[in-house]
Amino acid sequence: MKHATLALLALAGSTPALAQHARPAAGAAVDPAVAKMRDAALSDDVAYDIVEGLTTEVGQRLAATEAEARARSWAVAKLKALGFRNVHIETYRMPVWLRGEEMAEVVAPFPQKLKLVALGNSGATPAAGLTAPLVVFKTYGELEAAPAGSLAGRIIYVGNAMEPTQDGSSYGSYGVARFVGPAVAASKGALAIVIRSVGTDHHRNPHTGVTDWSAGTTPIPAAALSVSDAALIERIAARGKPITLKLTLTPHFAGTGESGNVIAEVPGSDAKAGVVLVGGHLDSWDLATGAIDDASGVAITAAAAKRLLDGPKPRRTIRVVWFGAEEPGGFGGKEYARVHGGERHALAAESDFGADRVWRFETNLPATAAAIGDRLASALAPLGITRGTGVGGDGTDVGPTLALGVPAIDLNQDGTRYFDTHHTPDDTLDRIDPAQLRQNVAAWTTMLAIAANAPEELGPVTPRK
Repeated sequence: MKHATLALLALAGSTPALAQHARPAAGAAVDPAVAKMRDAALSDDVAYDIVEGLTTEVGQRLAATEAEARARSWAVAKLKALGFRNVHIETYRMPVWLRGEEMAEVVAPFPQKLKLVALGNSGATPAAGLTAPLVVFKTYGELEAAPAGSLAGRIIYVGNAMEPTQDGSSYGSYGVARFVGPAVAASKGALAIVIRSVGTDHHRNPHTGVTDWSAGTTPIPAAALSVSDAALIERIAARGKPITLKLTLTPHFAGTGESGNVIAEVPGSDAKAGVVLVGGHLDSWDLATGAIDDASGVAITAAAAKRLLDGPKPRRTIRVVWFGAEEPGGFGGKEYARVHGGERHALAAESDFGADRVWRFETNLPATAAAIGDRLASALAPLGITRGTGVGGDGTDVGPTLALGVPAIDLNQDGTRYFDTHHTPDDTLDRIDPAQLRQNVAAWTTMLAIAANAPEELGPVTPRK
């Protein structure tokens, strides 16, 4: 007990907001066995070991490439060594996109070299590059309002004003410039597009990420400028002189390749009670080693499940999935739902928002199982986690399964600094705070201990919109 108290105090020192929630909320009693597991998890070393090993021994894990295949082999060996049961890989085929040469410079009026990276699924310029006038739109809305055909023969710049938020909501607000901006620019005749990185840092590390092309749209070259260089473009534009940009991007599609989901289980005692699905995604972008996105997520959920594996057999089977190919379009989550959607899932949840502390949880449970949320509120409060007012059910990987009416629990991580590093060359092991990583494991252990053993039946729900 003393050790657990010291761990809580140490964690509070690294996460000040924890102290203000140090006492459990009034309500459901906390099962002493759950509290014991929660507090013991604050000394967890398994999660950091997984993140360190995956980022050191495999590194970047671009979907459907040899690197992702090595990651799957590594994952199988690790999960078997940890004692998980039914460890196996379920493969599928998907398109392969590979990065090429990436350069840009302002030719006029003020020659400047720029830092940028191609967006996933970007088209390519000629090998010698593309030089054209640059049209500057400070927001996606300005691009959307441009008349049809007005961008012919031009390279387009689109800015944004993304700022840090704890819940990550600014990503949805400003990410549209990356998600669909290139397709909109192409539909209006643009030769190419560069955007201000969808990120909250002020470094010269650009942020990559996938962009979506509507059916029938031929991909144009599409890239993200570092936030610093995007600001430079806007300052040049403010001087009122025409801008000419030279852009060289040579990515290419390389046919189809193999990706896959790595699956492992903690067997339950009641086969009729359904499966609790948890996990994160194994693939990463190729600019770094994918520590926060999403080695930490697979590590947190596996470490928590391992704690139940080492204890009394839970009522429900806990299925840990390290999903493949999330970054280029959620292929792993869709494939999992296709293969396993007919099985009874009692609950689904994923960790894919870095490694900083969990600060809030939200649920989507049937009315008959509302007491699970009450027990969670009491048991999670000592970790500084409050109950949100929204409906749970977030996540690219578990989304297709949740869409089938499966109940959900979200453990929301603090996203204040997440988009400083997201999809950049800085997504490396040193961005992981071990104390906050352990708090995540404690939160997930608590959730699994309650949900996997809940006596309530977890029936279908209306999926989150």
